[in-house]
Amino acid sequence: MSATWFARRLAVSLGLAWVVATIVFLALHMVPGDPAELLLSTGGISPDPAAVAELREKLGLERPLLAQYGAFLAGLMQGNLGHSLVDDYPVLSEIALRLPRTLELILAGTLIGIAVGVPSGVYAALHRGGRFDRIASGVTALLLAVPVFVVGTLLVLLMAQTLRLMPAGGFVPFTQDPAQHLKLLTLPAIAVGKGLAAILFRMTRASMLDALANDYVRTARAKGLSQARILVVHVLRNALNPVLTVLGLQMGTLLGGTVLVEYVFNWPGLSTPLLRAVEARDYPMVVGIILTISVLFLLINLLVEILHAIVDPRVQAG
Repeated sequence: MSATWFARRLAVSLGLAWVVATIVFLALHMVPGDPAELLLSTGGISPDPAAVAELREKLGLERPLLAQYGAFLAGLMQGNLGHSLVDDYPVLSEIALRLPRTLELILAGTLIGIAVGVPSGVYAALHRGGRFDRIASGVTALLLAVPVFVVGTLLVLLMAQTLRLMPAGGFVPFTQDPAQHLKLLTLPAIAVGKGLAAILFRMTRASMLDALANDYVRTARAKGLSQARILVVHVLRNALNPVLTVLGLQMGTLLGGTVLVEYVFNWPGLSTPLLRAVEARDYPMVVGIILTISVLFLLINLLVEILHAIVDPRVQAG
């Protein structure tokens, strides 16, 4: 992997991060409503205009939008995401506390998606048109059509309330009770991974069928190579490249898709402060969480590109 290629990809990722930051900043400032007035409103009673003006000045909302934007970018470059407008808690501290829980949920869902989607896709391709292929294709179509919060609700009703096999939701630190922690993680991880498993199944199946139809597979068979060697060395090596790309994109998508899952299962990740911040017009908290999700998405895609460049050096020529 050349340093020039890596520097170019890194520059593109940093440029996209700046674009996302700018869009988020402008979008939130265009939302109707005065944050200072909203923070001072209690019980539907309008706050004192003098108090609103004082709070606006304290928060820097009286400054021109361009000046606020400059201060915003300067804070980002210094690693300062500001303080919550609601409780004056540092945004970075809140994200540092909750982000590992969201990443744990995403990682668990990804492992479930890979463990289910890739092997079943390979098996369906090797037995194209068979009973398993037809049933699995129908199930994946259903999984893709059903929203994640519906799947989460059904899992709670079936596994927690009806069969009483798993807890309905909540959180216990792993260091406190590892077994209970894993139990509480299981259902939300299944809800997160169901869509990924369906997508990986379809992509793996299609890539395998395409690879099996290539001339080099027929040549390998003509040379007398075993079916297992042909599958591992020639077919899977080429078929899994597009699957890797889809996996990277979907892992980034899961960062946004976990919000509803965390809400359904009461998993204390980034969703709770994000929803609370949106409702309270807590701009620093909203911007901090959205930027964190966006940067992680860009980082995942950059890592996937690097992995592709290592596996297939021809990528660097593109």
